[in-house]
Amino acid sequence: AAAFVGNRWDLGVDFFMPDRSATVGATSVKSSERTFPIPEFGYNVGLSDKLGVGVTVYGYGGMNTTYRTNLFGGTGDLGVDLMQLTIAPTAAYKVSPNTAVGISPLLVYQRFEATGLQPFQQLSGNPTNLTNRSYDSSTGVGVRLGVLSELSEAISLGASYSPKTNMSKFEKYAGLFASGGDFDLPSNWTIGAAVKVNPSVIVAIDYGAINYEDVNSVSNSSLSTPMSQGTIPLGSDLGSGFGWKNINVLKLGVQWQITDKTTLRAGYNKGDNPISAQDVTFNVLAPGVMEEHYTLGGTYKLSNNSEWSWFGMYAPSVKVSGSFLFNPLAPNTIEMKQYSFGLQYSKQF
Repeated sequence: AAAFVGNRWDLGVDFFMPDRSATVGATSVKSSERTFPIPEFGYNVGLSDKLGVGVTVYGYGGMNTTYRTNLFGGTGDLGVDLMQLTIAPTAAYKVSPNTAVGISPLLVYQRFEATGLQPFQQLSGNPTNLTNRSYDSSTGVGVRLGVLSELSEAISLGASYSPKTNMSKFEKYAGLFASGGDFDLPSNWTIGAAVKVNPSVIVAIDYGAINYEDVNSVSNSSLSTPMSQGTIPLGSDLGSGFGWKNINVLKLGVQWQITDKTTLRAGYNKGDNPISAQDVTFNVLAPGVMEEHYTLGGTYKLSNNSEWSWFGMYAPSVKVSGSFLFNPLAPNTIEMKQYSFGLQYSKQF
């Protein structure tokens, strides 16, 4: 899209508010941290009628849990904190008046901390680098490729693809994550279309996939390390992970331009839940069970070259239940729902 949007910059923040909880036997606890501000920034310049260049900065993803009651029987608070930041320089070139191809090198930074996992040390090949090691960082370089084509005034098609991004290892957590602290970013792709139903209304649909099974530390089953045997140590290539499966994602959206200054939008996101019942215990730390997201948003033009945009998101509660790995007779449930609110200011120049 950088080949089409001209000279502009955008600055915004998303206040992400997940509500995470876990139950083991008769004990239930909620994660105490509730609000996470996630900044975003974009800058684009049209160098010619064919070439656009710029940079975007955004949070790629992450996970956080902080349980004041340690459900695993460890010392102190139980939880993890993963933050991921991506800086993406971008160049897009029009190969024809209505079609552009683009490339974005992805400069990725990660920061991670785990606490309260002392009971897992007996199952690790590197127990001193498993928990309570403070924050560790990881960096990597990836790429995203894209194409956008306006087939007519009413129909646009687009696609993007990003292969797996290889990251440096979390050495302080080499005894926790599979492959000696490896935590790469999975490959992902999206295809989509937008249709202008009339001069005021656009309907869009995207379909894509996130291939979590690219990454051992994310996709290895938590049963790789049997609690009674410990034959495959945590931190090894085949060591336990979170058991996340590949997921498919469908997105629907509609945009209604009410006046020259006011635009409203609504969206729906349907994704697969990557977590199965057998992997519930590990995912007390990362209960990414969400399946549906509903969004409302809009833009108000302050002038011909500046505007404010906003959005709100709600994801209804989803829970997954299974057996507790440390005590198969104890039921174990994880649950999450999400809220989010974002603001963005944009300026053309």
